[in-house]
This record gives sequence, structure tokens and C-alpha cells, in this order.
Amino acid sequence: MIDFNPLEWDIINSKPFQRLRRIKQLAWTDYIYPGAMHTRFEHSLGVCHTATRLFDSIVRKDAELLRSEHGFDDAGLLRQKQIIRLAALTHDLGHGPLSHTAEDCLPFQGGSEKRYTHEQYSAAIVRYELADLIENHPSNKNNYGIKYSDISSMFEGGLELGRSIVWKEIIAGQMDADRMDYLLRDSYHSGVTYGRYDLDRVINTVCLCEDEDGSGHVIGIEDDGIHAVEGLLIARYMMFTQVYFHKTRVIFDYHYGEAAQHVLSSKGGTFPAPTKDGVKEYLAWDDWRMLSEITANQNDLDCKAIRARDHHRLVYHTPECPSLDDLEAFEVAEERLKDLDVVVRDATKSWYKYQREEIRLREARSGKIRSVPLATRSPVVNGLQTVNQRRIYAAPSARGEALRRLEES
Repeated sequence: MIDFNPLEWDIINSKPFQRLRRIKQLAWTDYIYPGAMHTRFEHSLGVCHTATRLFDSIVRKDAELLRSEHGFDDAGLLRQKQIIRLAALTHDLGHGPLSHTAEDCLPFQGGSEKRYTHEQYSAAIVRYELADLIENHPSNKNNYGIKYSDISSMFEGGLELGRSIVWKEIIAGQMDADRMDYLLRDSYHSGVTYGRYDLDRVINTVCLCEDEDGSGHVIGIEDDGIHAVEGLLIARYMMFTQVYFHKTRVIFDYHYGEAAQHVLSSKGGTFPAPTKDGVKEYLAWDDWRMLSEITANQNDLDCKAIRARDHHRLVYHTPECPSLDDLEAFEVAEERLKDLDVVVRDATKSWYKYQREEIRLREARSGKIRSVPLATRSPVVNGLQTVNQRRIYAAPSARGEALRRLEES
């Protein structure tokens, strides 16, 4: 059971948050794992609960450090806890229809080649749609004085957080509440066991560690929590390879990106920018509307591929961690098929990317406490490699010819 206070309930009952009931967490994964029908709504509630548990564990363990080096008193910690809970609730408000797969349709920023991110949309929604509710709510106004920017800065990049910087790691860090929730939740709904790990043990051993240069603190783990975090990282690796980067899921992400751009062609192929007016228009888009548009579009080939599950088929791929020889062979295969209707996808184009990330370990030896990279103490973590698999898909009509050419090579 998860408890919410009156302010949090009012945010949950707001239109932007209720829209998350109509945004599937894993896009087209139910085309492979039929149970994966859960939404960003329950995930956001779970992230709030997990973030609270992480915060409470750190405060319980490192209260003196938080007071002496970060200047938090009891009132300051209560205020920070409320900020974290609100940030956890609202961090995914900016997702478009079918979650991450909509991000190919977000507009470019100011004429650059960099697209807006869903986090920037989340921040804009908090600013333009929820700021009044948050800042003027009696439970906030009379107790905490939290501004909308206190919340959005927790998940929007490039903002100066001051003494709150240490807490941002709970929302967007190497061991954040977001991935701790989605691994277990996605595994459960997909009907697989790959994403399971010991959440309770991770939470019980989480702590503050000195960052790499010793100038501040990041969220890390105590030395007796090494194996629990190893389990978390292995779960993430397995979920990436078996669910998030599943061969069929990947090609449906591609078809959807093309179909969504077609649906939005009258608007330049993108959603509106996260301005005050743009946010209102953006929030009118959810899975229901997008799927309705795709269903109604009878002529577009990508819309048809989604409706009929008549997608491009995998014809060639590298190993998960390819060698130089594997990559050279892939280039040869790609050249042989370049005049056919093929699509090339690789791990860098997956919205759930897997790469090794540096987690800090608080190690106690000979009466001294120091912070070291987890990989220097864990052969499991040190052995994990970045997934860089590449794949070639061919249209159903071209699959036979593609396989024939590859067999001749």
C-alpha cells in the first residue's frame, strides 16, 4: 500500500497525470509478451514509493553527514522528501503516445540537430499545467514553500541544484528509483524473470559516497550490498537483451516512428514544442488517439504493418558484443542488401540503452572509509560489456531475396 498526502492526491487526479493511464509503459512489447499492457500511471506511483524508501534509508544512515556537510536540518529534510516525491510522480508526464517510441517525433531544439526530450516536456507540463496547483496548495504553501522549479530541476538537465544535487541521483542517476521500479514491474507484466533482483537489500545498503573527485556526494552502496547491486545490474542487462531490445520489439518501434510521422505530417511530422500553448496541444495526444489515427490510415505501409502485424523480418545480425570481424561482416551484408527494402537497427537506437555505468562503493577497511568504483571490487560488474548488436530487417516481400543473397556470400 502506498500513502499519498492531499497535494499528491490532487496531482494524481489532475488531467496531465490521469493521461498516463493512456500511455503504455512498453509500447509494442505486448506484441511479443502479451501481458506487457501496463502504463506509465502505475509506474509513476511506484517510482514515488521507491524514491521515498531510498530517501528514508539514506537519511537514516547518513543523517550526520547530511547535516554537517550539506546543511540539512529536520525541516529541510522533510521539505526535500516532499520535493523528491513530487518529482518522482511527475517525471514521466512528458512521455508521448507509446512512451519512448514517440521521441523520434519530438521537434528539434531551436534549429539544432538535437531533439527535445520527454524530460523537457515533463518540466514544461509541471511549469505550465501544475505550477499553480503545487505552489498554492495549502499543504505546500503553509509548510514547505516548494516552487515548480524545485521539482522540475530534479529531472530536467542543465539546471543548478545547489545542495539538492545529491538528491537528483534518486530520480535520475546510476541507481535511481525509476529503473528500480521499471525492472521489476516490466518483468512482472511481461511474464519473465529476467528483471528480478533484491530491491529490499539494495535499499537497505544504499548510502552516500564521495564522488570521483571528492568534491561532493552521489548515491552509492555500502560494501555489504555489492551482490545486491550486481543483481540489479544483471537484471538490467537481461531485460535489455531479452525484452527491450527484442528483435520484434525493435522493428515495431521503427514502424511506429514512421507511422507517427505520417500521422503528424500536416504538422511537419512532429509534435508541438514544449511551449505554453504547445504543451496543451501535446497533452491531447495519447495512445488512444494515436492508435485511432493509425487504424484509420489505410494507405500508409507502416500503419498497415502495425495493424496487421505484417512487419519487416530479421535477416541478419551481429552478436550482442561484436568483434571488429563481426562488424566488417555486417557491413558486407548491408552492402549486399542495400537496394532492397531493408532497415538497419542497432543498440544505440534503442530507447532503453544498456551500457556500463559507474556506481560508487563505500568501502570500510582498516578503520578507514573511502569511496571507490564498484567495478574495482566486483568481477561481475567489471565483466559486463556494452551491448552493441546490429540487425538488418527486410520487408516480407524482400525477405526471400535477402536470405538468398546472404547465403551466397
